[in-house]
Amino acid sequence: MIRAFWQRFKIVLTVCGVLSLVHVINMGLGGHLNQFGILPRDPNSLPYIYSSPLLHGNLTHLINNLIGLAIFSWLCLLRTVRLYVWSSLFIVTLTGILVWLFGRPAMHIGASGWIFGLWSLSIALAWFDRRPLNIFIALVVVFLYGGMIYGVLPQDSSISFEAHFFGAISGVLAAWLSTWKIFKRKR
Repeated sequence: MIRAFWQRFKIVLTVCGVLSLVHVINMGLGGHLNQFGILPRDPNSLPYIYSSPLLHGNLTHLINNLIGLAIFSWLCLLRTVRLYVWSSLFIVTLTGILVWLFGRPAMHIGASGWIFGLWSLSIALAWFDRRPLNIFIALVVVFLYGGMIYGVLPQDSSISFEAHFFGAISGVLAAWLSTWKIFKRKR
């Protein structure tokens, strides 16, 4: 039990540490790494769907994303590490592809699509897999973070609401797919 806790804690710490390290390097380079974000429909930026979540425009952007990512990563990890890793890869990939296909012609960076995906996954798992833990987590998330739903609406042109919207969709789809037999083992 304690070993599992520390394993999950180290995963969250590592993810947050990597994002922080990338940000420090990026700021040291004058934000030069931001060119590795998603530029919709530019064939050269398609591989950057995997680097985009690691990049942040400023310290406030990074801190806001670190808090959300730590919370929703932890909630997902309460189920299994396997679910977290698979869901994260799925959410980042699908969100990135959808932003690349349908996003505004602007540079899209940040982990918010991943965060919104884990947020909606936390809620949707209660619908698709009605175990008590999933229902409890969904209720907590809706009660404490239900207002995040407004983040999928366009509000500020400097914020990629597309990443929020497509992340939320990707999280629901990941929740549905995770109920397939392949994930029923080792829970």
